[in-house]
Amino acid sequence: MNEIQLKYGCNPNQKPSRIFMEDGSELPVTVLNGRPGYINFLDALNGWQLVKELKKATGLPAATSFKHVSPAGAAVGLPLDETLAKIYWVADLGELSPLACAYARARGADRMSSFGDFIALSDVCDKDTARLIKREVSDGVIAPGYTDEALEMLRAKKNGNYNVIQIDPSYIPAPIERKQVYGISFEQGRNELDCNDELLSNIVTKNKDIPESAMIDLKISLITLKYTQSNSVCYVKGGQAIGIGAGQQSRIHCTRLAGQKADNWFLRQSPQVLGLQFVDKLGRPDRDNAIDLYIGDEYMDVLADGAWEKIFKVKPPVFTAEEKKAWLAKNTDVICGSDAFFPFSDNIERAHKSGVKYIAQPGGSVRDDAVIECADKYNMVMAFTGIRLFHH
Repeated sequence: MNEIQLKYGCNPNQKPSRIFMEDGSELPVTVLNGRPGYINFLDALNGWQLVKELKKATGLPAATSFKHVSPAGAAVGLPLDETLAKIYWVADLGELSPLACAYARARGADRMSSFGDFIALSDVCDKDTARLIKREVSDGVIAPGYTDEALEMLRAKKNGNYNVIQIDPSYIPAPIERKQVYGISFEQGRNELDCNDELLSNIVTKNKDIPESAMIDLKISLITLKYTQSNSVCYVKGGQAIGIGAGQQSRIHCTRLAGQKADNWFLRQSPQVLGLQFVDKLGRPDRDNAIDLYIGDEYMDVLADGAWEKIFKVKPPVFTAEEKKAWLAKNTDVICGSDAFFPFSDNIERAHKSGVKYIAQPGGSVRDDAVIECADKYNMVMAFTGIRLFHH
């Protein structure tokens, strides 16, 4: 099969729609279940590239949670501690496989954005991963294969309509890629940049000490940025993206957005949030929404009389600004990657507020000296990659 007819394009009025191989060769994807749409395939194919590169760079199973052609989360398969298992709503599943841990991390980093995601997995989808996927609100999954048990579970999701795509892991795309905008064809060489240790060897700060765990996280940030709509900034810790700011016109807005998401990820691990007592049978999405409001500025939306009773068994106290600041101060050794240079030191100042210790960015700004000076002020380690990672 060298083409798949789709229901419609980005929107229902955009017809006809299909994916196909211009050279007449076979498509490297097979739809095992459901009827994926145009945006589903965009998310699936971008997500597959991301997890394939994460697996190559780290040697660990990888997963990503994609929404609207950018990752909401990306991670490798490191074990979950008790706190992470609890905030990702997987503590009841027991010990998980490395691939399932990768998806729990990818989905859990920004659960608000991951609602209704498209999943990409670097390895054959196993039973543990399928169990986790089955109970989340998701549009579909792409992987190089599925165990029989996993496929049976996924085919039963969404009344049998869940999108399951298998991709040939040996597929190598042509070195030139093309697309059309307003009837005009664009052509460019594929971005085959290898995000390796050498790319991070030009350390421009006084502090030049990067432990191996930080090197892995720096590579995760760069690979994630490579498939995130630009401008983009990515915060990483412990083998997973914890905050992604995508598609912003201003670099500082990317840094703030990603930083706020990273802060929310850490706030969810606080005793105030872990101690919340939800009413019975409140679904995970509703719990996610309640937590997001509780840790934010609009906390009275869930604490006002008449509102909290529908969510909590016991009315929780206000999570004060002082308490949040004190808790966030405990978040350290965070990674920050940027797909283009930081033009002003305000980006470094904002990153510092979210516990950033290590930074990867291309460099090349006329204000590089001021940016480096700011990083040195906080004893950060900053590498200039010399490579921009714009993605559109």
